[in-house]
Amino acid sequence: MSHFHAVVWIDHREARVFHISEADVEKQVVRSHAPDRQLHHHHGSVSGKRAKVEDSFLHEVVEALKGAKEWLILGPGSAKLELVKHIQRHDAKLADRVVGVESADHPSDGQITAHARDYFAVYDRTIPQR
Repeated sequence: MSHFHAVVWIDHREARVFHISEADVEKQVVRSHAPDRQLHHHHGSVSGKRAKVEDSFLHEVVEALKGAKEWLILGPGSAKLELVKHIQRHDAKLADRVVGVESADHPSDGQITAHARDYFAVYDRTIPQR
């Protein structure tokens, strides 16, 4: 089934992609193949800077989103911004599908889809219909 809207919640380990409509939700989970690790600076800093998100992981996330025309990207850290940059670099023709990027800690699947429905309801009222 094709949906017009999709939302992804992403961190460095996994992405939960939801294709949503008023009556339906399809979920897909994409997991990173990189080992889960934190990198620390060498000069005594323990800031917990994470390793860069793998391009192959981000590519799989984009593939999971492709069925929808409008994408909302959520996440707790920098992975959501790395996904946006990846789309701009590697899938520039899809960059206009990203209609929002927001911080979100660790919501449940129900919270993600409820937020996305509310977001897209407002967003769709504020733009000319295509």
